Amino acid sequence: MNVAILTVGNELLAGDIENTNATWLAKRLTDGGATVARIQTVPDDHEVIAGVVAAWSADFDAVIVTGGLGGTPDDITMEAVAAGLEREFVVNEEAAEQVETTIAAILERRPDIDFDLDVEWYASMPAGAEVLANDEGLAPGCRAGNVYVLPGIPDEMKPMFDGISERFAGDRVSREFYADAPEGAVARELGLAAERFGVEVGSYPNRGGPTRIKLTGSDSAVLDDAVSWVWEHATVDLYESEAAIERSREDADRNQANREDTTRTEEVREEPK
Repeated sequence: MNVAILTVGNELLAGDIENTNATWLAKRLTDGGATVARIQTVPDDHEVIAGVVAAWSADFDAVIVTGGLGGTPDDITMEAVAAGLEREFVVNEEAAEQVETTIAAILERRPDIDFDLDVEWYASMPAGAEVLANDEGLAPGCRAGNVYVLPGIPDEMKPMFDGISERFAGDRVSREFYADAPEGAVARELGLAAERFGVEVGSYPNRGGPTRIKLTGSDSAVLDDAVSWVWEHATVDLYESEAAIERSREDADRNQANREDTTRTEEVREEPK
């Protein structure tokens, strides 16, 4: 499954807020076997959002849009998505009931709060959309066709995605291991593995630390063969985890210390009396 992620918000483009949603979603989707084909951030601009949604809904299996579902003037995502999908922007009765229930619960907890919220604003979405309940906030999400619209607030977005994550399951699998060496030391073997087994390879250096290596494919057996081949042909030591590297370094330090102790002992014994 090819999935595209669209994050919406002027604050993201200005750097006022770190775009953790894109990274979190990409990781969760990849872990579930999907392929994240695009990630883009756009401003709170109706035409821009609608244009991307129109194009991406045709190009990818699913599109996840986050951000712009609140009650302020810049929260235009739902209306723009409706336009991009060429659907009417209407009040969803199920969503309205959820919003009213949430408002009542808020007022019960905080009777001192005096505010007047526009239920229809929060409950409006593309015609025929499936409502995605927001148990942690006020604005529901929705699914319209293959486009999923989620809140931008991470504490609201994450549980909403968790409730639908199985819909994005794919057949992509990955294997990770580590080299206690610069990435260039395994580049040749990784290139040959990609060519020989048809897998995707990635190496991610960590300044002063080990290089993380990731092989990805759609066939577990072929992927395992590719990993075994790299381990067999690599000219540097490979490890299953960073912890294994640390243990190896500690063992090497202990062995070095033991050798130095042995050398000093032998030198003492050989000193003339």
